[in-house]
Amino acid sequence: MIGKKANFLSLAATQGRTVAFGNGKLGTIIGIGKIGESLSNSIEDVYLVDGLKHNLLSVSQLCDKHNLVVFTSNHCLVVNMDIGNIVLRGK
Repeated sequence: MIGKKANFLSLAATQGRTVAFGNGKLGTIIGIGKIGESLSNSIEDVYLVDGLKHNLLSVSQLCDKHNLVVFTSNHCLVVNMDIGNIVLRGK
């Protein structure tokens, strides 16, 4: 889940969907799209959530989609294991 539209490579508007947070509050999903290095090296089905202040990453969902997630002291890399390419770099 991401809160900034500018982070998306592609984005389709949606309405009427929400996500629940651990504190019981709901967030409104205003779009679903792709983020990553390029359209061919990307993560699909990422939610644009209205007012979200921090990006939220589900490591288990990324791993379920054949990705390797590597954390270091400086960054995070997501590598698609099917093609061997980096699909996302984070700080």
